[in-house]
Amino acid sequence: MTREIFIKDTHRGLWYEDGVLLKVLEAGRYVVPTPLNLGFWRRKQIDVTLVDIRERELTIKGQEILTSDKVAIRVSIIVHFKVIDPKAALHVVEKYDERLYSDVQLAARRSLASMSLEEILTNRNRLSEDILHDVKEAAISYGVAILRADVKDLIFPGNLQEIMNKVLAAERMSQAQLVEARTKADTQLIEAQTKSEAQKLQAHSQADSQKKIAQAEAEVTKIKMEAEIEALRQQEQVAQAYTNHPALLRLRELDTMSEMAKNANARIYLGFEKHVELEPANGKAD
Repeated sequence: MTREIFIKDTHRGLWYEDGVLLKVLEAGRYVVPTPLNLGFWRRKQIDVTLVDIRERELTIKGQEILTSDKVAIRVSIIVHFKVIDPKAALHVVEKYDERLYSDVQLAARRSLASMSLEEILTNRNRLSEDILHDVKEAAISYGVAILRADVKDLIFPGNLQEIMNKVLAAERMSQAQLVEARTKADTQLIEAQTKSEAQKLQAHSQADSQKKIAQAEAEVTKIKMEAEIEALRQQEQVAQAYTNHPALLRLRELDTMSEMAKNANARIYLGFEKHVELEPANGKAD
C-alpha cells in the first residue's frame, strides 16, 4: 500500500525513515509507502514533515528598556525572516521562531542600552543594523536568514512624550518659518534677477537703436557727401568744357535768354559804358 503527498513551492519536506532523516524533498509529487507489519517482516515507518520557507514577520512587542541616559522607553520591533535550511531549522533548535524571538529581543536590549534617547530618535537605523549584526550569523546556524529588522513603535513616559511633542511642534514651526524665509528670499532673488535682465535687455535695445540711428545718419551724411562731390565733379567737368570750348558757353547763354524771354516779368539788364563830359572852367562848353 502507498499514499501520495504533494509539496508546494512554498514548502520543503523532510523525509524520515524510522525517525532517521534521509533527505530533503523539493516541491513535487511523492509516493510514500504505508507501514506494514507481517510479524517476521516489517516495512519501515516513513514520515514527511513540511517546513514553510516563505518570508514571514516576527514582532517583538512592548519591550521596556533603559537607555544609556536612564530614560525608560518601550519599543516594538518587527523582523522579516525566512527559513533557508529546513534541516537545521528543525534539528538545531527546538523551535526556530521562538529562538529567533529571544535572540532579537536580547540584541535590541543591548543596542538600546548603549544608546542615548537623542541617538534613538535621530538614528533608528542603528538599532536595525545592531540587530542584524548580532543575530544574523546566529540565526543562520539554525537555518534562518534575517532579511530586515525595523523599529515599529517607540513609546515614551507621559511627561517625556508631552515635552517631545512640544519640541517637535517647535521644530516644525521653525522649519516652516525657515521654508517661508527661503521662499521669500528666492522670490526676491528671482524678481531682482528678472528686473536686472529686463534692464539689461532695455539697455541693449536702446544701445542697438542708437547704434542703428547713428549708422543711418552716417549713411545719409555719406550719401550727401558723395552727391556733393559728384556735383562738384560734374561742375568741374562743365567748367572745363566751357573753358576748352567758349562757344558752348555762348550757346548756354542764348538758351538761358530764350527761356527768360518766355516769362513776361523777366528783365534783362545789359551793361553800357557811361561817357561823362567835363565842363570848362568858365562854365561854357566847347
